[in-house]
Amino acid sequence: MRQLTPTELAAWLADSGRADPVLLDVREAWELQICQIEGSRAMPMGSVPARFQELDPDAEMVVICHHGGRSAQVCMFLERQGFRNVINLAGGVAGWARQVDPNMAQY
Repeated sequence: MRQLTPTELAAWLADSGRADPVLLDVREAWELQICQIEGSRAMPMGSVPARFQELDPDAEMVVICHHGGRSAQVCMFLERQGFRNVINLAGGVAGWARQVDPNMAQY
């Protein structure tokens, strides 16, 4: 499974010469109310098996959770479904808040 650090993701999103990835946030709704990376798409982990067909299997996708554990599980699931361009955000939104956006609310 491919991994990306928060600073690597921030550099990717800032690169106007590169298409942005799909940012798939698999946290629960209450977590999204606290904080989220701008432009992310919410799909709670428990709903992914029923909803993954809504996603483009060819799109570059960064999967996000709180610390990187749930997103790693979702990445493995999506890879088993034939997705080839899924990347886990190592450290999750907690890492993003520490490394990229210190103004982001944390929990």
